[in-house]
Amino acid sequence: MRIYELAKEIGVDSKELLGQIQDFGVEAKSHMSSVDDVTADHFRTSAASAGGTAVATAPDKEAPAMAPQAVVVEAKEETPAPASEQAADTALAEDKDPTGETQKSGDEDAPTGDDGSTLRFQGPIVVKELAARMNFKPNRLIADLMAMNVLASINERLDVKVAQNIARKHGFSLEYEKRSATMKPIVRKSLVESAEDDDQPEDLIHRPPIVTFLGHVDHGKTSLLDKIRNSSVASGESGGITQHIGASVVETNGQQITFLDTPGHEAFTAMRARGANLTDIAVIIIAADDGVMAQTEEAIQHAHAAEVTIMIAINKIDLPAANIDRVKQQLQGLDLAPEDWGGSTICAEVSAMTGDGVGHLLDMILLQSEVMELTANPTRRAQGYVIEAELQQGTGPTSSLLVTSGTLNVGDAVLCKPHWGRVRALTNDKGVKLKSAGPSTPVVCIGLCGVPEAGSEFQVYQNEKAARVEADSHLALLKQEKLAAPKRSTSIADVFESMKEDEKHVLKVILKADTQGSVEAIRESLLNIESDKISLDVILSGTGNITKNDINLASASAAIVVAFHVSQENGVGKAVKAHDVEIFMHSIIYELLDQVRDLMTGMLDPELRERVLGHAEVRQVFPISKTGKIAGCFVTDGRISSRMKIRVKRGDDVVYEGSMVQLKRFQNDASEVREGQECGIRLDNFANFDEGDILEVYEVDKVAQTL
Repeated sequence: MRIYELAKEIGVDSKELLGQIQDFGVEAKSHMSSVDDVTADHFRTSAASAGGTAVATAPDKEAPAMAPQAVVVEAKEETPAPASEQAADTALAEDKDPTGETQKSGDEDAPTGDDGSTLRFQGPIVVKELAARMNFKPNRLIADLMAMNVLASINERLDVKVAQNIARKHGFSLEYEKRSATMKPIVRKSLVESAEDDDQPEDLIHRPPIVTFLGHVDHGKTSLLDKIRNSSVASGESGGITQHIGASVVETNGQQITFLDTPGHEAFTAMRARGANLTDIAVIIIAADDGVMAQTEEAIQHAHAAEVTIMIAINKIDLPAANIDRVKQQLQGLDLAPEDWGGSTICAEVSAMTGDGVGHLLDMILLQSEVMELTANPTRRAQGYVIEAELQQGTGPTSSLLVTSGTLNVGDAVLCKPHWGRVRALTNDKGVKLKSAGPSTPVVCIGLCGVPEAGSEFQVYQNEKAARVEADSHLALLKQEKLAAPKRSTSIADVFESMKEDEKHVLKVILKADTQGSVEAIRESLLNIESDKISLDVILSGTGNITKNDINLASASAAIVVAFHVSQENGVGKAVKAHDVEIFMHSIIYELLDQVRDLMTGMLDPELRERVLGHAEVRQVFPISKTGKIAGCFVTDGRISSRMKIRVKRGDDVVYEGSMVQLKRFQNDASEVREGQECGIRLDNFANFDEGDILEVYEVDKVAQTL
């Protein structure tokens, strides 16, 4: 029995038990060493008598031996178990996942090479990681590599053969298996995460809507949200929100609404780029005195791109310069006709200063959520998204989570790739500690082992160890991808390639120009490009220089950026390189339009058009023993070329279509035979000629399609 197994059985630290066994007089070099049954029974008895703590008692030299001397069998002397079983059985004892990733723990030391330990690697072998696995300092390995005439830095990848030679030198055996993205770690059945059944209709209940405020600068987004919070909290909490966690919950008419504190549509788009469509309803805030501005239109376009429900809040109606009808007229021009003007867009007139209309806005949000029939199952394991995350002094990694389905409880095992942990504490937006959080509830979570990215998905696992193994596996893949995988690209070639895979071809464009007049003119011209084969979608248009937000949106939507008489803001160049987005800069409108037409045309596959070159009639068939049969032909029209495709027609049927092997004129090979001449023709894998067959020679031309 191995020492770590015995330690687990009696509930003690394996490192502590190893020391006690050594004090007992048994030679044991690591927790992987084995002891006989006599020694194991001795420590089981000692642990039971000491209340679960093994006590090593050195044998009395004068007393007669109670049993034969314990015999230690090293791990290298045992018959090795199959690799898959060994990886699973040692994953918990060594705090390794089966892929070979070593985790830091409080009760294990890295094994030395003296006991013949096997190092298993999947993916790249880095000097630093190999040294850690061998329990050596990196400079020791670097010195060994230099002795082998191999110059490598601490973070450099090693050739497999070089790594195996280094490991063998220090008594290790290194096994390497190339890891692919589709490989799954080998784990015990107890560690395998089982999928839950699909939600049943009877399990679904109505959940609160998740709302985000968007709009132009200084149009009152923050003021309106603060007014809603202060007027909707309980009377005992009239001081407002005591803890900002990126989201807040208000209650009105006995129902709840969750508001996301999104700092502008840039973060809104950045989260969507990671696949996190958290928002159910986007409320566009428009100041009644300013009307629709550039960022207002941009916010609307971002909401359209995210495919969320749009509502309008016309703010600052208490100002003397307020002109509500002008705002509604502008909204009609943006295809957001208000309900009282015959449209379908809900518009609420509010004042963040006086509070007028705030209650009506909240009622409209609740009404819209009822129409949307927002439901979730609170009885399943929780899943959702990360709103914010940071490393706080005293508490460690702290994450603001938004539960979208299920219920998150204190003590749950949470995985947010590549981080995992057990929920130690949950706090709501008021700073009140919770034991659980249901759907559409934002909470602060403490317990993850690292700081996840905003917008990343989290889910609760049935088993903490399964979550850890999955996180370690994902971390290993990230390491491999960082070293070997190409970065995400949204170049025009990749955009076209992705579009070719779809049945419907759509070219998405982000348009930026110097003036609003130029924007309107170019946008109208682009949308007027007529084509039955491909469509163009301007997902964002606005004035001003190209910003990092434009690049983020282009990356998230697989779009190109077209600019007219504008430049790029600071930092855009780095974003372009990071996302590999294509930007087309122009100063002449017709050149811009011509290039977009060329891009659209280039997305279309060329048409294949067949052109017949000539015909020949089979007059006689000559059998040849070695090469099959040759058709003696007479060219009736056109010309016969040995380089062209050919088909054999027998009446109205085509009996063969392929290529020509040989074309002869009398005894000589010929490249071409013209009308009125005789020739001999041998085809590839066809010899069943009949007199009277017609041989038709043709070629296929690729013709570029037009819009």
